[in-house]
Amino acid sequence: MIDAPEALRETIAAHLAMPAARPDEPCLQATRLQPRWPRIVAALPALGRVMALTRNAGCVHEKIGCYERVEGEAAVGLVLGTDIDLRVFYRAWAHGFAVHEVHAAGADGVPRVQHSLQFFDATGTAVHKVFARPDTDAAAWQALVARFADTDQRPGLSARPAAPRPPDRPDAEVDVAAFRADWAALRDTHAFFGLLERHRLGRVQALRLADPRFARPVEPGVAGAARELLQAVAGSALPIMVFVGNPGMIQIHTGPVRRVQVSGPWLNVLDPGFNLHLREDLVASAWLVRKPTVDGLVTSLELFDAEGETLAMLFGERKPGRPELAAWRATTARLVGAPDWAEEGACTAC
Repeated sequence: MIDAPEALRETIAAHLAMPAARPDEPCLQATRLQPRWPRIVAALPALGRVMALTRNAGCVHEKIGCYERVEGEAAVGLVLGTDIDLRVFYRAWAHGFAVHEVHAAGADGVPRVQHSLQFFDATGTAVHKVFARPDTDAAAWQALVARFADTDQRPGLSARPAAPRPPDRPDAEVDVAAFRADWAALRDTHAFFGLLERHRLGRVQALRLADPRFARPVEPGVAGAARELLQAVAGSALPIMVFVGNPGMIQIHTGPVRRVQVSGPWLNVLDPGFNLHLREDLVASAWLVRKPTVDGLVTSLELFDAEGETLAMLFGERKPGRPELAAWRATTARLVGAPDWAEEGACTAC
C-alpha cells in the first residue's frame, strides 16, 4: 500500500476499522463495494431523499433530492432527476465504500451516526459521495450495502500517484484560423469538448486563442467574478445552472440561488436543497465564454485554477428550443464591460 491523498486516507482508516485518534474525532468503519458502478448508481433511487456531493480541488457542490431517471450501463451514465442531475464517467471510478461514522455525543448526549457511499478514482481522489438523511429509506440503504458488498474485505488499499497534467502544445503549432472557424460553426454546446480534442487544445489555451467575440477574460477582479455574478442573480431571482465536476462526475444545479455568503476564502451558496462552496483564492482565471447553438449564443462564466483545471461553470437556465435569457446575458456582460454582448438574440420574454 502506498501513500494516498487525504480524502482516501480517512476511508482507508475506515476500512481498517480504526478508532478515533481523539475523543472529538468520528469513529469510522467502511465496507468495500464491488466495482459494479453503473449497477450501484441504478440502485440509488430506492434510497429516496439523500444528499449528493461532487467536488474538485477548489469547489464543492451539494444537492438534496432523489436519484431519478438513471441511464447508462457502460462508460458514461446519466442521472436526470428533478433535483439531482449528473453526468457520470465510470472509467474514472476505481474504489467505493459504504462508510459508517459515529460522532461524539452532542448536548443531548446522543451520538450522531452518518451513513454515506463514497467513490474514488485510482489515485484516491473523491469522485462522488452520497449521504443518508433522516428521511432516507434506512432499510433500502442496508439492502443496497448488503447487495453490493465485496467478498474481499481484507484491510488495505493501493492508490497510484496522480499523473502530471500534460502541458499544452505551443500556440505556434495551432491553426488558430481553423480553430476559430470551427468554433463559429458550433451548433451545440456539447460539441465544444470535441472541438478542443480535434485541435488538441487545453481549455484555457482555447479561450486565450479564441475570437474575442466568443471569449473574454474577466479582468480585474478574477477571484471575485463568481461572487459578483452570484450576488447579482440572487438579488434578481434569475434562474441559473451551476456545473461542478471532476474526471468522474459532473453535478448540476438548475434554479435560482438566494443566500450567498462569504466566509474567509470560501464563497458559499447556502440554500435549502443546494449548497455550493468555492475557494475564491484558488480561482486563477475567469472567462466569459459564448458558444453558438441552433438556438443562438449560450453564455457561461468559467472558472479555472492555476493548473488550468475547471473549478466551476455557470450558465443561465435555458430550455431547448429557446434562446438564453436576456437578463442572464446582460448580467454576465457587465463582468467584462461589454454591453454589446447583452443584445444579440437573447430571449426577452422567456
